[in-house]
Amino acid sequence: MAREKFQTLTEPMFYILLSLREECCGADVMARVPALTRGRVVLGPGTLYNLLDSFQQAGMIRETGASGRKRSYRITDKGRETLEAEYRRLLALTEDYKACMEGGGAPPGGERESPAARPGNWKEGAK
Repeated sequence: MAREKFQTLTEPMFYILLSLREECCGADVMARVPALTRGRVVLGPGTLYNLLDSFQQAGMIRETGASGRKRSYRITDKGRETLEAEYRRLLALTEDYKACMEGGGAPPGGERESPAARPGNWKEGAK
C-alpha cells in the first residue's frame, strides 16, 4: 500500500514547517534550520524550494508576501496539525525505544515483558 504524501515527515520537512511558525522567506529558512539543529541539518536551495512548493500546494503553508523574487511564507493550520502529528509520532518512537532498552518492550498482545525473554531479540549477542 502506498504511503500518503506527508504522512511522515523527513527532517528537512519537519524543520521547514517548524521554521515557518513565524513568517519568513526561503533565505531565512535556510539560515534557521542549521541554527535549530546545531548544523546537523542543512538545506540546499533545490530541496528547500521544492518542499516549499509542495507544502504550498498541499495547503500546509501560505505565501504571505512577495517582493521581486523574494517570497515570504507562514505555516497554516493544516501545516501545524501535520507538524504536531509528526511530533507525536516521534515521541511514540522514542517511548518504544526507551521501553525496549529498559527491558519493558510490549509484545503484540500488549503486555510488557523483558525483551530478552522473547525469541529473536535483536539485542541478543550484542556487547
